[in-house]
Amino acid sequence: MPVVVVESPAKAKTINKYLGPDYTVLASYGHVRDLPPKDGSVDPEHDFDMLWEVGSDSKKHIKAIADALADDNALILATDPDREGEAISWHLQEALTKRRSIKKDTPVSRVVFNAITKDAVTQAMQNPRQVDMPLVEAYLARRALDYLVGFNLSPVLWRKLPGAKSAGRVQSVCLRLIVEREMEIEAFRPREYWSVKAILTTPRGQEYEARLVSLAGDKLDRFDIENQTQAELAVQAINSRDLTITSVEAKPAARNPSAPFMTSTLQQEASRKFGMGARQTMSTAQRLYEAGYITYMRTDGIDMAPEAVTAARDEIAGRYGKEYVPDSPRVYKNKAKNAQEAHECIRPTDMGRDADSLKVTDQDQRRLYDLIWKRTLACQMESARLERTTVEVGSADGQVGLRATGQVVLFDGFLRVYEEGRDDAVTDDDDKRLPQVHEGEKADKKTITPEQHFTQPPPRYTEATLVKRMEELGIGRPSTYASIVTTIQDRGYVRKDKNRLIPEDKGRLVIAFLENYFRRYVGYDFTAGLEDELDQVSAGDADYKDVLQKFWQDFSAAIEETADLRITEVLEKINEVLEPHLFPPNEEGTDPRLCPNCGQGRLSMRTARSGGAFIGCSNYPECRYTRPFGPPGQEDPSDIPPEGKVLGEDAGDKIYAFKGRFGPYVQRGEATDEQPKPPRQSIPKPWPPNEVTLEQAVKLLALPREIGPHPEDGVMIWSNIGRYGPYLKHADSISFKGGTNANLESVEDVWEIGMNRAVEVLASKPKRGKAAAATPLKELGEHPEHGGPINVMKGRYGPYVKWEKVNATIPNEVEPEDVTIDFAVQLIDERAAKTGKGKKKAAPKKAAAKKTTAKKTTAKKTATKKAAPKKAAAPKSAKTGGDESSSQAGEAE
Repeated sequence: MPVVVVESPAKAKTINKYLGPDYTVLASYGHVRDLPPKDGSVDPEHDFDMLWEVGSDSKKHIKAIADALADDNALILATDPDREGEAISWHLQEALTKRRSIKKDTPVSRVVFNAITKDAVTQAMQNPRQVDMPLVEAYLARRALDYLVGFNLSPVLWRKLPGAKSAGRVQSVCLRLIVEREMEIEAFRPREYWSVKAILTTPRGQEYEARLVSLAGDKLDRFDIENQTQAELAVQAINSRDLTITSVEAKPAARNPSAPFMTSTLQQEASRKFGMGARQTMSTAQRLYEAGYITYMRTDGIDMAPEAVTAARDEIAGRYGKEYVPDSPRVYKNKAKNAQEAHECIRPTDMGRDADSLKVTDQDQRRLYDLIWKRTLACQMESARLERTTVEVGSADGQVGLRATGQVVLFDGFLRVYEEGRDDAVTDDDDKRLPQVHEGEKADKKTITPEQHFTQPPPRYTEATLVKRMEELGIGRPSTYASIVTTIQDRGYVRKDKNRLIPEDKGRLVIAFLENYFRRYVGYDFTAGLEDELDQVSAGDADYKDVLQKFWQDFSAAIEETADLRITEVLEKINEVLEPHLFPPNEEGTDPRLCPNCGQGRLSMRTARSGGAFIGCSNYPECRYTRPFGPPGQEDPSDIPPEGKVLGEDAGDKIYAFKGRFGPYVQRGEATDEQPKPPRQSIPKPWPPNEVTLEQAVKLLALPREIGPHPEDGVMIWSNIGRYGPYLKHADSISFKGGTNANLESVEDVWEIGMNRAVEVLASKPKRGKAAAATPLKELGEHPEHGGPINVMKGRYGPYVKWEKVNATIPNEVEPEDVTIDFAVQLIDERAAKTGKGKKKAAPKKAAAKKTTAKKTTAKKTATKKAAPKKAAAPKSAKTGGDESSSQAGEAE
């Protein structure tokens, strides 16, 4: 009975159903080996020898496969049909050979299927092959490159640029795209222009809209009418003339459907239509694939299998009529650069099954499947047939010309099923119908309206448009887009606001540093060229170690050149590079770097320990002027001024409000040699810092407040405002580390609470170790297989799903109230697979299905090995930059 190994338990369950009892199907749970996050894992001095290590979580899975091979001496590797899947098969074969589970007489074969259906799995089992080593070598080269860049470049950042976290081979190039777009937006200066719109009527009283296209006999360009005065002159020119129809032209037109989905276009469309992030899209598609509903979801290919084309055409004819089926099948050109990437498109495995017929309750899965199903059918449907009409309107003297356009859909074709979304709103004046007009007839004027416009800056990237741009530049690969876009957000280099990606200070600084000292390695052409070389390796046309040697020779020299750089030198260089952005010329023509507060210091960029940046005066601490990182004019008017604010005097002392490193605060008096740290108190968050009064400041500086001795033990009770808000303290002194603390509901309670209420608040605080059980945000019901309640809980780091000892984080894109029982079980299974928790009940059931009791015992022993250190490789992503490599296991699950 051969042992078949796939990547995920969900996939194993589905395939086991198709193969039956003659096969033992097990899961590897993603990558079983990885490079340890330490120096020497890739050794350039010894022919790029790579040190692989079996992960602690993977050891039990390897052992389970080895135990199965002890009884069934045949191994079939059935991991995913891409470069990563090939690499996992190779890792499994290497790891099992190393532990002597694969012997000389053990037959090892590799099978691939593009869809988890009975036909696809059966056909794959009939066509086994060996592990494709060129694909493996391309993976090895990519993994080594990511390690060498991340492991050598990230420490340079840590040393030279405080607060930076990591750099990556593709991650940093992706970040550069976002930073450069933001700088384009900031440098953008809007330009005014005007247009003139007319509402005209036919002799039959029907209205239509036209726009001015020529004036004084000359064709108008976009910026020819520059201001309101010129626009009003144009309106007068139209009003003073009679208009007639000079020509009417109707032309047939056609719109063709878009190609079926590949990975990048699926991510883009899911983002446009549902606001789904790249990671959420791929996770949802993974579950659809493992359930057998769609073909493999990581692909550059847009080809469709002939039998799928036939099935789509039959379904179109049956649902919509034969007139919607073109005479011959549509063929889409595959843009893949080599055979490895030329997989089939993403499509349903059964064209006759729409979203309503799926046994799926998860909303994300249903709507993503619906998107794939409609796009697939549409790509094989007839074109939409249109009629586009252009009406030219003019004056007899030729001084004024207007144009009206419209279109009519004569046959909807593929539009009946699907229309591709747009990344940014586009106003299409053609999408309206014109009344019947005739050449030579009069056009009566109803209203003539001038309209003011301003040019708009380029839009910030969404995840969809960023993936599209990366694809256009040839940066990264389908399996890596989601992880790269997610990594730069996790690092704090980019934030997402209203679905748009905005670079943080950290991200700007990293790119400024890399562009200055490692410009070649964040170059779009260089990164795309390296991808081409890796494609040549996967096609068997290049040696991967030659690619590594060529890269390392120049890259290591660039690293060496930064060894003697001082932080001050780096910061001054970044100041110089970013000067046009940070200190643009001002209207007065004065030095833009002269401090506006003291008039003597020079402004420059400075870094904060938190990793952020700001603009400060060189005369610090005498001059405390600061402003946000970026061009001038971005200061928040509600903020305390950089130099501080005098609130008034109390008891002979000046009372100030300042903006400090840890937030706004008030201060009594000034710092002197005798008193270097004058009394200070943080301004509470509910209070607007710039609105704090002298009276409020004096109250703050008088804290802590003595309420009085506790009536039971005589120990003092204090009220105060601390790091986590207002609170009570029951102790001998406010600085005493022991005692009892209890939170207060509002800042005002600090001054208003009396003894009776204070005693009640302290008494109602739960005793340590006896905290009240948390109330679930949502109760989902019992686990369908193992029993026990599944609840949605509110956690310190966000909402999560809880079942027994398994806590599974809910993705950021999913609202807690939208979580279903099916989705929760999937999250729990994925989390349990990673941690080894929550599977004790299922383990005996699976072991019982084995042929011998020895296997059952083995499974139990494996299950007890829970004390192995978890997440041993966790520092990897921080060290290596976390490009393609850091997400391999997550993608394979």
